[in-house]
Amino acid sequence: MDERSREIPALLGIPFDGQSSYLRGAAEAPAKIREALGCDASNRWTETGVDLGVQGMYADAGDLALAGTSDKDAFAAIESGASRLIGQGKRAVSLGGDHSITFPIIQAVAKKYSELTIFHFDAHPDLYDDFEGNRWSHACPFARIMESGLAKRLVQIGIRTINGHQREQAKRFGVEVIEMRHLPAYARLKAAGPVYISFDMDVLDPAYAPGISHREPGGMSVREAIAHLHAVEGEIVGADVVEYNPVRDLSGLTAMVAAKILKEILGKMIAN
Repeated sequence: MDERSREIPALLGIPFDGQSSYLRGAAEAPAKIREALGCDASNRWTETGVDLGVQGMYADAGDLALAGTSDKDAFAAIESGASRLIGQGKRAVSLGGDHSITFPIIQAVAKKYSELTIFHFDAHPDLYDDFEGNRWSHACPFARIMESGLAKRLVQIGIRTINGHQREQAKRFGVEVIEMRHLPAYARLKAAGPVYISFDMDVLDPAYAPGISHREPGGMSVREAIAHLHAVEGEIVGADVVEYNPVRDLSGLTAMVAAKILKEILGKMIAN
């Protein structure tokens, strides 16, 4: 197996929403995103000129078997699943699932890639020290990541719900918070060294992506999001697309948007 084939991105479905604080349903997302990605309504070409339909461009490692596991065991399984792909030389692109999955994924990624930069697209900073007494909530993963020293740089794009506590947390950890009102911010998406992209679907305005648990008006258009993804510079070593909730979707609209975002992330990873 040549080096190029070993380093391809590999999809990993993570059907887990055990740390969702408001609504469940995101565990159903991986299958829906894959279905939309393969839909004949579109083709497999990315806007950057990569044909994802060519055999071997990316792999699909299937879904982790998480049904019936405790939250603790689920986190261990997520870290193990991501580590397995990384150990094979692949770059894990995870389909969530709620945003809590990003912490165990980054635990796996950081074992191979030090000096990691995370570009985090979201309406919410997810920096709570704990949320309603829960330190593992989907509202807390980036606090866990930064306090564990797993990333040298965290850049958050599209934020529009930050409160006083999370502003203090951002200051504590040196997080670069780019609020929605300050976009565009293309020049801030450049990194030296390995890059991880975490894309929460609620960074988008709910008019474009209603299938999310936390609908926060005033977000990015799909075009704005793609433009910022295309502006990312650095070696993209992993990514996730999280917080799509099919239970809240309308006519599969959000699934198609999630698939579009996934296509453009894969295109960037392959082109780089």
